[in-house]
Amino acid sequence: MEPADATDATEPTVAAPERRPGGRTARVRAQVLDAVRAELAENGHEGLTVEGVAARAGVHRTTVYRRWRDVGGLLVDVIDAAGEMDWQPPDTGSLRGDLTALNREIQESLVVRPSFAVALMAASFHSEQAARAQTRLWADRYAQCEILVERAVERGEVPARAATDLDARSLLIAATAPLYHRLVLLRADPDPRLPERAAEAAVLAATAGAFSVRRDVDVDVDVDVDVEAGPGAIGPTDRVPRHEQNSPRQRTG
Repeated sequence: MEPADATDATEPTVAAPERRPGGRTARVRAQVLDAVRAELAENGHEGLTVEGVAARAGVHRTTVYRRWRDVGGLLVDVIDAAGEMDWQPPDTGSLRGDLTALNREIQESLVVRPSFAVALMAASFHSEQAARAQTRLWADRYAQCEILVERAVERGEVPARAATDLDARSLLIAATAPLYHRLVLLRADPDPRLPERAAEAAVLAATAGAFSVRRDVDVDVDVDVDVEAGPGAIGPTDRVPRHEQNSPRQRTG
């Protein structure tokens, strides 16, 4: 909760504080963000307050209000800080090995107690600012991991037919999604075999051409694309291609 003299909550919150290299500013930011992570992991989004963060970080609350404005600003900056980490995708020498290693990292981050990753996902449902920042982070991470698929294509692990117009992001999502489904949605116990099994399933699907985007559809059609739904998604206003409009399948519904 903000103090009585704080800026009205309807005003836009600063997305992230101004960053200055080194010095006291960097130290204060590191202390505050460490405190946000600890508070979020221990108490969840509902228990996250500027006062609690300030007390844990050992700084005055006015410092936090001045730089981050509110809890939303703190969440945005802690997510942005995660994107600044010097993290590199696995490089085991095979696509299956890379995806397995990536899945093991994901599983470890989701099962540790308390899990900062899970708490941050929960917070994104309560803060629009945090949701936007997390979307940027996920997009950046998937883009960073596309090198795993590119290396696999260069090594010839994916047949030439299936490698044509291969949608790397769809492959990555298919490989990692089972971890989130089991541990976050179902809240089931971790399966030590799941990281490898999910990776193997994605690789088999990729070699079969499951993630290859078709380019042989007529381009002379009027289609409204639902860009928010992602690659290959069909929006509610899509129209049927002209060459299919009179097909038996279309006539019979």
